[in-house]
Amino acid sequence: MASEASESQDVGDKVESSSPKLQFVPFASALDAGFWHQLTQKKLNEYRLDESAKAIKGYYYNGDPAGLPTRLTLEFSAFDMNVPTPARSCPSLGSLYNTNTLDSFKKCDKKSLLDQAANEIWEAIKSGEAVKNPILLNKFILLTFADLKKYHFYYWFCFPALCLSDGIEVITPPVSIGENFSEAQVLAFQKAYDDFCQAEGGVPQPYFLIRYTEDSFSMSPLLRFQEFYTDTDKVTLGVYDPCTLAQYPGWPLRNVLVLAALHWGSRVQSIEVICLRDRTLQGERDIKHSISFEIKLPPVARSQVCPKAVGWEKNQKGGMGPRMVNLSECMDPKRLAESSVDLNLKLMRWRLVPTLDLEKVISTKCLLLGAGTLGCNVARTLMGWGVRHVTFVDNAKISYSNPVRQPLYEFEDCLGGGKSKALAAAEKLQKIFPGVVRRTCRTGLQSGFMSCLFAEPL
Repeated sequence: MASEASESQDVGDKVESSSPKLQFVPFASALDAGFWHQLTQKKLNEYRLDESAKAIKGYYYNGDPAGLPTRLTLEFSAFDMNVPTPARSCPSLGSLYNTNTLDSFKKCDKKSLLDQAANEIWEAIKSGEAVKNPILLNKFILLTFADLKKYHFYYWFCFPALCLSDGIEVITPPVSIGENFSEAQVLAFQKAYDDFCQAEGGVPQPYFLIRYTEDSFSMSPLLRFQEFYTDTDKVTLGVYDPCTLAQYPGWPLRNVLVLAALHWGSRVQSIEVICLRDRTLQGERDIKHSISFEIKLPPVARSQVCPKAVGWEKNQKGGMGPRMVNLSECMDPKRLAESSVDLNLKLMRWRLVPTLDLEKVISTKCLLLGAGTLGCNVARTLMGWGVRHVTFVDNAKISYSNPVRQPLYEFEDCLGGGKSKALAAAEKLQKIFPGVVRRTCRTGLQSGFMSCLFAEPL
């Protein structure tokens, strides 16, 4: 899909132009195992068969060492929109679309999802809501399918970015602020940003305006552009940048440049951009590797339709496609079996018997008088519906004619005079599903002319 691929302004793609165009480093999704565990619980207990969009939250960090990807991270807390963002990180708001089948996942209209998110960002820019709340510029989409029987999770991330038709011309290429600024200016920049964040609630700010001289720095939110700058001031935009490459800015810069072109383009022809990167090296804070550059702002009219958008993440092979994470290897096989059985039961409840109380079924204890054809089939059916306490009462031995009609026995059970039906049936249920509750019980009872053997599975 052309609209889902990264355009020519993305790093790694060839740019053919008479003047250099600004290129950006795309986000790389980073999901920890805790996220998938929470998604599993949400799917089983809350979402069930609901495929509508769910609000989730990620974050990006700008203190990674050089060479690491530009990560957008989702943890177990991604489903709690009120949880605080980790220290020195900026939040990113997202929409989760969790499909019920792999086929639905594959056939989902990804272009429509991207266009919808892009339109929301564009409307927030035009209306000024993104100026008041710049977090609206950094939205993402996560399309998933969770195969909870195998613990295979399929996913595809999208980080919608609006594309200016002619790209963005670079006037001065990126260099580190350690080359552009003196040591005193770097320290003044750092202090000004800390003071600005403290004044804005004590959390990192994704975008900010900068005004500076050789002796001082001051900063302001985007909302105060008109009063912060005079007609003669140089306009400088600050970005909390998660990218670690010295030659390129990260993905969060893209949409804010569209905002700048639309709202400020009539007043300024070019702006300076400073991408703040805030590392800690050997216990000491260092921002000198932050980069600055100057760009030309292209004209953007309020009357134009939503610009083309890109943003679907490439897979591990570098092509356009989803990713898959296999967590089955780190799961105990018995635990996997229990989870798969529980999932089947919940699917039956969601689709067939919404009022079914699964906890009551699981705790039910059944006594089967006889472990023959009827008893074996009843036991299998009970286990299929979640019953995990089954006691067999039968004093007979397994004969050669039994295995073809009684599914809990095999030919080997007939040898040597035959195993006890009750004990063999209990052992077979345990092999079929280790999650049944075990209590060893071999009690012979004499009652008139009948001798009975009690046995129950694990």
